[in-house]
Amino acid sequence: MEEKLLLETVVLAGKIMLASGSEVYRVEDTMRYMLKQSDYPMAEPVVFATGLFVSLDDPERDSITIARRIPARSTNVNRICLVNDISRRFCSGKLTAEEAYAELKNVESSMQYSNFMKALGIVGVSASFAPIFGGNVLDFFTTAIVGVILALSDSLMKRLRLNDFCMTAFCAFMVAFSAMVIQKFIFPACNADVMIISPIMTLVPGVAFTTAVRDTLNGDYGAGSARMLEAIVVALAVAAGVGFGLVLFEFLWGGAA
Repeated sequence: MEEKLLLETVVLAGKIMLASGSEVYRVEDTMRYMLKQSDYPMAEPVVFATGLFVSLDDPERDSITIARRIPARSTNVNRICLVNDISRRFCSGKLTAEEAYAELKNVESSMQYSNFMKALGIVGVSASFAPIFGGNVLDFFTTAIVGVILALSDSLMKRLRLNDFCMTAFCAFMVAFSAMVIQKFIFPACNADVMIISPIMTLVPGVAFTTAVRDTLNGDYGAGSARMLEAIVVALAVAAGVGFGLVLFEFLWGGAA
């Protein structure tokens, strides 16, 4: 029972890190260090982009193997840091397996920021990119309006629980379409390009792409290829959403003012 608890603790730590966007080699290292607390002579974690396997083997005892699938992944550096801290304290003997498991469950269910704060972050980041892309004061405020629409669209899609491609494509569509509407009917002097590009930056899978490159350079070609494909799919969803928004606006009102 103690070995099973240890294995469940290690698997939970790896699951949280992998679902939070950590590199495969970092997940495997964390799990391998934690598995050293076992007295089994063979303890090996195997991590892929969409799942992980952990096995304890001893010729004199029954083997124990646990597999977990990771259906959804995001980017949450805070959770990765929290799991690393728990694993270090566990490996140094400051935490028992029961205490480590309890803390990991709290990390898994915790929410660092409320939905309102996340929406506020989307609006703030969207508006902040406007000056970087050459926007003026008017573009800053109109981009913030588009950021609000993006935040509302993101909240709606999460409630409907659609797949990532549809969620990203719809959000990108709302950004492009609303930006064109604002320019044509509300503020003709604003720059529609800035209003579209700035909020889109919050949808671009930059962190996922970087993680894919790091996994590939570390020899985890399967995980690197999977993450790279995931980033490409998100980029295609952004392009498709923006393109459809511009085409629909052109069809309805014949282009910008």
